[in-house]
Amino acid sequence: MTAVTRPLDPNNPSELTALLTLNNVAVPAVNHLDTHELRTLVETAHLAVAVVDPADPDTILGAVITFAPGADYASENYAWFSARSLDFLYVDRIVVAERARSRGLGPILYAAVFDAARAAGLGTVTCEVNTDPPNPGSLAFHTRLGFEQVGTLSTKGGSVSVALLEAPVR
Repeated sequence: MTAVTRPLDPNNPSELTALLTLNNVAVPAVNHLDTHELRTLVETAHLAVAVVDPADPDTILGAVITFAPGADYASENYAWFSARSLDFLYVDRIVVAERARSRGLGPILYAAVFDAARAAGLGTVTCEVNTDPPNPGSLAFHTRLGFEQVGTLSTKGGSVSVALLEAPVR
């Protein structure tokens, strides 16, 4: 399938509903959100894009939301990276619809992330992947993209453990 990225529109109710459904189906790989929380993320993100089939651009197949250094964002994972560097683009969440997985959409979304990091003059792309509850598919995917583990963190009062990952922007 040929797919392209396009900006997410925080003011489009049907788009937010579709994205919210994708996000909340992906729990616990990402945290649950309500419409207001999701709109705020999209509005304040450095990059918030959807991946779509050009023949059906209104159907979101996946999305990624990122934050650059200095964002007003209260995430434990983002704070961990911020305390160590100001040279990163943080992937807060990446989701792909179950029916669209294994079609190369994740690498398309990450290409947009690395392009945005390069355009902003940032040296690394960072993210976290759950290790408890485990998400081995995501860890394998990120490893294939060149991410390496640079730390671990226990979050949400100890109920979640994550591997903190980074990849150089080339």
